[in-house]
Amino acid sequence: MPFVSSSSSIERWLLHRILRVTGYPPLRLAMKDGVSVSSPGAAPVGTLVFQDRAALLNLVLHPEIGFGDGYSDGKIEVEGDLVALLEAAYRCWPGRSAEGWTTRLKSDWVERFKVNSARRSRSNVHHHYDLKTEFYERWLDNQLVYTCAYFPTPSITLEEAQTAKMDHVCRKLQLQPGETVVEAGCGWGALALHMAKHYGVRVKAFNLSHEQIVYARQQARQQGLDDQVEFIEDDYRNITGQFDVFASIGMLEHVGIRQYDALGKVIQRTIGKRGRGLLHFIGRNFPAPLSPWIRSRIFPGAYAPTLREAMQVLEPWDFTACDVENLRLHYAKTLDHWLARFERSASQISAMFDARFVRAWRLYLAGSLVAFRVGTLQLFQVTFAGRECTRIPWTRAHLYALAQSQEQGPKWMHAMS
Repeated sequence: MPFVSSSSSIERWLLHRILRVTGYPPLRLAMKDGVSVSSPGAAPVGTLVFQDRAALLNLVLHPEIGFGDGYSDGKIEVEGDLVALLEAAYRCWPGRSAEGWTTRLKSDWVERFKVNSARRSRSNVHHHYDLKTEFYERWLDNQLVYTCAYFPTPSITLEEAQTAKMDHVCRKLQLQPGETVVEAGCGWGALALHMAKHYGVRVKAFNLSHEQIVYARQQARQQGLDDQVEFIEDDYRNITGQFDVFASIGMLEHVGIRQYDALGKVIQRTIGKRGRGLLHFIGRNFPAPLSPWIRSRIFPGAYAPTLREAMQVLEPWDFTACDVENLRLHYAKTLDHWLARFERSASQISAMFDARFVRAWRLYLAGSLVAFRVGTLQLFQVTFAGRECTRIPWTRAHLYALAQSQEQGPKWMHAMS
């Protein structure tokens, strides 16, 4: 009996320590069939149940990895709504002030010395994007757009919002028939095909994911656009040729700070002083690494830059930042849709992979949703131009006039009808 009492006291102390370090979120922490503790002063929104002492110790010693792996392995269970529990934890997290010098040193080492070389980039892309396309079809929209959607009104469908996003990007770029566009990191090809079909441009789109390139080429043939759009399975660093426009939607997160100069050099040599472009990327308000669990289990090599860091791509080459928009809440809404569709397909996804995979991706989607909802992560769109570019808009009217001028609906709705 004394041994049991001592063990329970240690567990209780560890559980209390977790609550204290995380800012006392309104949660209950419990050992399975054992002790439990709650933050004072508020009713718990959910409960974390540790199946054994090893799961508890892993969380204490390696908080994010320990929680992510513990949840994925079923060693940490959530009683209640996962999103509500994570949001409560995020809102109470001490934040930047709690980061010690060791955390900042580790962040600097990871981001500045573990370079995303061409070989490492291909491996990183393969890890995440070369999963079965059928898996992504279960929870993305019908065009497989795996980036933040744009919701002119919150009530529209995910499909409408992704088409609206592509139109929003095209209007920002002021695309004109006959122009040439190069896209770095094209996913399954939806934006390149949209540009060609609805704006009459010619597009070369680069991507390292074999699965995505095969799918994109198939879509180009089926839509009769393979004479306007060329999908190339290659690294962005190998882009050559002259273009009017450069576009990158959701790729900067995978470049890494040490390669920003290389990316800027590619942009400069492809659009020169007269071209224009757009960078769409997940960002932060201050420099910090992504969750180590996400980096090691979901998105290897990923880094979300601040606006200041992202400008390192443009400033050395004398590009002008023409417009900056933050679509953070739009990404939270997008992830809300993705997570709901993911949950509806959980049994089929488990059959494709296994239960651990489902739990890991559920946590990734739910955690990302909360991060955008509470402001831990941002979603920036930066339009830019060379100093001799003549297509710099006088106002922002071109972004919204088309979408609001007719009662029948915005331009992107006509395109879908």
